[in-house]
Amino acid sequence: MERNNLERELPGEALVKQGVADLQANRCTIASCLVEIARARLTRAGRPLGGSGEAHPEPELRLYRLLRSEDGDAYSRYNALLRELDSFADALESQKRRSVFGRQP
Repeated sequence: MERNNLERELPGEALVKQGVADLQANRCTIASCLVEIARARLTRAGRPLGGSGEAHPEPELRLYRLLRSEDGDAYSRYNALLRELDSFADALESQKRRSVFGRQP
């Protein structure tokens, strides 16, 4: 199986792809804030974000403000989104470790 096919199957892949696209288009969205929060971790795991590399200030606060502007429980949604992002980063890091040690599924 190709690497790109594996990445598409990672939990939260669609959210991260949208966040990267939003960051590159300089859009402040929920997805772009999440990706900005995990910028260093994603880069270390082999998923550089591209662009200028200039981090936007306080992505956690921007994310929470965006969630508060929508209906629903911002706190619960914030935590759920961070868990989804963490799942993606964990899976990406695991995939990278397997490829480094030559163990592809």
